[in-house]
Amino acid sequence: MTDFTMFDFKVTDGVAVATFNRPDKMNTFTPVVMREMLQLFDITDADDAIRAVVITGSGRAFCAGAELGVAGGDTFNYAKRAAGDEIIQNGIRRDGGGRVVLRIYRSLKPVIAAVNGAAVGVGATMQLPMDFRIASTTAKFGFVFSRRGITPEACSSWFLPRLVGVPTALDWVYSGRVFDANEAKATGFVQSLHEPDALLPAAMELAHRVTEKSSQVSIAVSRQMIWRMMGAEHPMDAHKIDSRALQSRGQSADVKEGIESFMQKRDPKFPNGVANDFPGELFSAEPDFE
Repeated sequence: MTDFTMFDFKVTDGVAVATFNRPDKMNTFTPVVMREMLQLFDITDADDAIRAVVITGSGRAFCAGAELGVAGGDTFNYAKRAAGDEIIQNGIRRDGGGRVVLRIYRSLKPVIAAVNGAAVGVGATMQLPMDFRIASTTAKFGFVFSRRGITPEACSSWFLPRLVGVPTALDWVYSGRVFDANEAKATGFVQSLHEPDALLPAAMELAHRVTEKSSQVSIAVSRQMIWRMMGAEHPMDAHKIDSRALQSRGQSADVKEGIESFMQKRDPKFPNGVANDFPGELFSAEPDFE
């Protein structure tokens, strides 16, 4: 299914580009956006022709946060909202932005945010589990929750301090202020800045650079290892998954091709793909090492 309504979807040279397509609404986040983003990453994970995913916006915004104009002051008052795609567990409605972020976290493909304009609220937090964030020189960011009387969402209290440090995260969250692309770059929140017309080409170049000569399964396993280890308590946790991954991948056709191509001084042509060959069992159990 690629017939999305909230963004345009196109695959070019192995890179999927999803562009939020409601510039008149500043690409605001709705339950439909949530549902389609969950579907998007199911599609990209299942298609071995896709090696990376780029998320960007149209018009003046990347995503200007939750759509506030429909329910107004009751936007976050879920007791007064009509039932839709909500998941209720133990009487608590699961945060929609968090569901998207956790799905991106589980992505088996690298994910790049190409931030073309305003990215505030969930428009900022949805970027946190993406592997790279690059931005237009005109982009603006804001974790504006305190200015709306709510609290951080989309797992941002876990991701944000790990990416930019506690003091910067607290500054942005406490104040709720909107800051420019230069500050985002200086704090390491984004990796590079580009003129508006050069942003998407830069994202495509980055996607090719990090994937074109690498094993798709190696990237997928490495992505999960690095993200998951951000919350590990001890390097032994990394040693456990390293050992399991090396033993698993060492028997693969990809490893044979990787070594043979190196010896023959040619680019590799890896036969494995994540749709059928991702070793999910690596992350379901761990050996009991001392």
